[in-house]
Amino acid sequence: MNRRMIGLALGALAVLSPSAVLAVQDGLKIYISADMEGVTGAVTSDQLGPAGFEYGRFRQFMTDEVLAAIAAARAAGATEILVSDSHGNGENLLIEQLPADVRVVRSWPRPLMMMQGIDETFDGAVFIGYHSSTTNPEGVRAHTMSSATLTAVRLNGIEMSEGGINAAIAGHFGVPVLFVSGDDAAVEEVSGLLGGIGEGVVKWSYGFHSAMTLTPQAGVDVIRAGVEEAVRTSGDARPYVLEPPIEVEVSFKHYQPAELLSYLSIVDRADAHTVRFVAADMLEASRFLAFIGRYRPDLSP
Repeated sequence: MNRRMIGLALGALAVLSPSAVLAVQDGLKIYISADMEGVTGAVTSDQLGPAGFEYGRFRQFMTDEVLAAIAAARAAGATEILVSDSHGNGENLLIEQLPADVRVVRSWPRPLMMMQGIDETFDGAVFIGYHSSTTNPEGVRAHTMSSATLTAVRLNGIEMSEGGINAAIAGHFGVPVLFVSGDDAAVEEVSGLLGGIGEGVVKWSYGFHSAMTLTPQAGVDVIRAGVEEAVRTSGDARPYVLEPPIEVEVSFKHYQPAELLSYLSIVDRADAHTVRFVAADMLEASRFLAFIGRYRPDLSP
């Protein structure tokens, strides 16, 4: 039984004092998955990739938000933290600024994508800098996995954001999502799917490339307060579990990816732009999505 489950059991006993309930949460193990489109102030490619003139500054802002989440989790009893750098090339965080005892997942490919390294030993997951899905008409830089190539990702018929996919991967291991930060559309979408999680809205979308935003320090303050509260009350959280088998549907902007993938005997072509794959569980579903997102015939070495 992990510490989160112990907390659930003890929290149900009225004879326990609040301090006793908090005591069993000491030593929590927290997973932090960090994206960049949902970071305070980020609105265009100028902030989101090495070619953008503001990218260097926004690497710092992203790092500051992760540092705030780490500090907040520790204040709430976490003693072990794994951070996944999950945007773009996976090499965005200024890792020399992170605490020495924090581990970091970097670069690609990874079979569990933005959740690589999570397992059943974790007590909760925190999503920092997330954005809304490709099927959401609202949200800054709204997309799922690829804004250039995909128009929809569905798991068991449910339209998914990256937050939903990642929550289902965590749920496979019995790990609940505790908190999400990003723009208002992203936070509403993830919270609406999962229910009852901590929310950190750091900007309000006006469109794909515009928003009203907090300042970076104000965004850090929102994240620090929200993560600490979410981790302190993590005993009440429930994992998001999709019952296997997992039907994965992916819709492409163009015909040819769907056509070629349908050459594989394990893949069905649902329509001109959509393929369907039935996975045994979320781990297999994640590997299929990772393959779609990363495979190219000219990969090297």
